Amino acid sequence: MVDVHTKEQRSFNMSRIRGGDTKPEMIVRSLVHSMGFRYRLHRKDLPGKPDIVLPRHKKIIFVHGCFWHSHNCKYGKVFPKTNSDFWENKRSETVLRDARNIKALRAGGWEVLVVWGCEVCCLEELRGVVEGFLG
Repeated sequence: MVDVHTKEQRSFNMSRIRGGDTKPEMIVRSLVHSMGFRYRLHRKDLPGKPDIVLPRHKKIIFVHGCFWHSHNCKYGKVFPKTNSDFWENKRSETVLRDARNIKALRAGGWEVLVVWGCEVCCLEELRGVVEGFLG
């Protein structure tokens, strides 16, 4: 299918898609900070550049978008109708990369928690999960 945008327009649109500082990530950061923990962000020396790194506790929190990381929820099950082969490949590669990164982190002695974008709407449940992980 031919793109309806010029190469420059498509490049501009894609440059506006944020990879970090997303709303779910900001909510989880705020929650962790309110619990008295201090953390580092997106450490490039760790596999997958984790969203939240607590070096003192050897714990890592990833905040994954449901669509991009193929979560088993209504947002992650959405499947694009156009260019479906591309999206299926892209999303499956993301899932495989996530598994490799988490395996490497655990092999390095890190504990890993994955928080999904759809889970941030229930703050009390999320607080319980994060407290259990960090506690």
